[in-house]
Amino acid sequence: MFKKLLILCCFIIFKFVLQSTLIDAGYDLHRDEYLHLDQARHLAWGYLSVPPVTSWFSYIVLLLGNDIFWVKFFPTLFGVLTMIIVWKAIEELKGGIFALILGATAITLSVILRINTLFQPNSLDILCWTFLYFSILKYFKTQQNKWLWIAGITFAFGFLNKYNIVFLLVGLFPALLISPQRKVFKNPHLYLTILGAFLLILPNLIWQYENNFPVVHHMALLKKYQLVNVKRTDFLKEQILFFLSSFFVLIASFISFFKHKAFKEYRFFFWAFVFSLSIFVYLQAKAYYAIGLYPILLAFGSVYLESILKEGWTIYLRPVAILLIIILFLPMMRIAFPNYNPKEIQQRTELYKKFDLLRWEDGKDHTIPQDFADMLGWKELAQKVDSVYAGIEDKEHTLVLCDNYGQAGAINYYSAFKHINAVTVNADYINWFPPLDKTAIKNIILIQSSDDDDKNREKERPLFKLVALTRKVENPFAREYGTSIYLLKDAKVPINHFLLEDIEEEMKDWKD
Repeated sequence: MFKKLLILCCFIIFKFVLQSTLIDAGYDLHRDEYLHLDQARHLAWGYLSVPPVTSWFSYIVLLLGNDIFWVKFFPTLFGVLTMIIVWKAIEELKGGIFALILGATAITLSVILRINTLFQPNSLDILCWTFLYFSILKYFKTQQNKWLWIAGITFAFGFLNKYNIVFLLVGLFPALLISPQRKVFKNPHLYLTILGAFLLILPNLIWQYENNFPVVHHMALLKKYQLVNVKRTDFLKEQILFFLSSFFVLIASFISFFKHKAFKEYRFFFWAFVFSLSIFVYLQAKAYYAIGLYPILLAFGSVYLESILKEGWTIYLRPVAILLIIILFLPMMRIAFPNYNPKEIQQRTELYKKFDLLRWEDGKDHTIPQDFADMLGWKELAQKVDSVYAGIEDKEHTLVLCDNYGQAGAINYYSAFKHINAVTVNADYINWFPPLDKTAIKNIILIQSSDDDDKNREKERPLFKLVALTRKVENPFAREYGTSIYLLKDAKVPINHFLLEDIEEEMKDWKD
């Protein structure tokens, strides 16, 4: 027992240390992280972009000082907990030391390492998928109803983190129906659990109802502008790349459900995987939506490989299997993480193109991967906005108005002026404007992306005494390259109603 605990502690320490080395110091936070961090200042039961749980952790980060250390700590913690659950699942399946080490290595050296670099709902989403599957495993192993309740609570918490977890149940229910484990549907505790989970997520459902179900509009926009560029073949190809170094463990898990007698009663896990993955493929979902399917499978595969590599010469394949995962993952360290500065990445263009990592959501190839470009230019933008903001005497009647949520969030995070309160009609910021019925806006610092079609500001010139382009984002690798900062000073006429019209027009689109 002590030996197992020591090995687990070593993996935990290794995970924390490795995670801290994966992002080059030249990068800022990711555009999505700024939005999530700003949600801490606007706690609610729902948001236009995500459910509320991420904002709860953002609030903890805010209480701890909002330092980057804590921003990165929580996704790493969720990754560590995912590994621990896989470890416990292997123990439940009677796996020994080899299976534990194999499973922990496979889960650590995988795409989850990349997911855990960002403060987004995805790390916790994978953790919730894994723990929910583990709870189901424990229930059928022990027949203790408490595990149904734990599963229900896990689902509710996962739902309040990311609606994606619904697809777990959509795949799990038919899998159980076609298996001998369908007897669980005769257990009244299952329906009490479903009722309990519903009550836990009810506040968010009420929020969705009161706000005309923005999640539906969000999904429509996602499908129109992003998922339309997702090819089903690319989706399947990326599934292989996600766990390329441990793909043989996953293959072993699929085989185990049909060849290993001890796993026959758990065969529904295989069909749950098939059903959920098929739905993702049909809906042309983003590839990473399905990552939560795999950790529990690595547990089954590790135990099965241990059972067949136990006699004669095959026992010598055990260290080879672990070493193979490490060797196969090392090349991925060169391309999957922003651990090189952008200029070094640009020098490896052919390598990134080979793995189709230069293709952005717009369907076009760019200089560096999109996620990397989303981590550049933000400090520069905030500093340049600060230089303009500092020169305005009447800050009380000044609004920093941005083109997108990344700009607004980054300015709020990095600005030396803690109450600068940058906003935009994009994403959740549309609900975070200052009270326009009480405060007359006289000056605007306007942030416009490079694709702006009114660079001469013809729309605003009749409204302000001074309209001037002050600065631009100059980092050529940033997604925000060319973003312009305008100063609109001394309004000639009341402009609050123009702002309200823009807000109402955008809100109408959400409602429609």
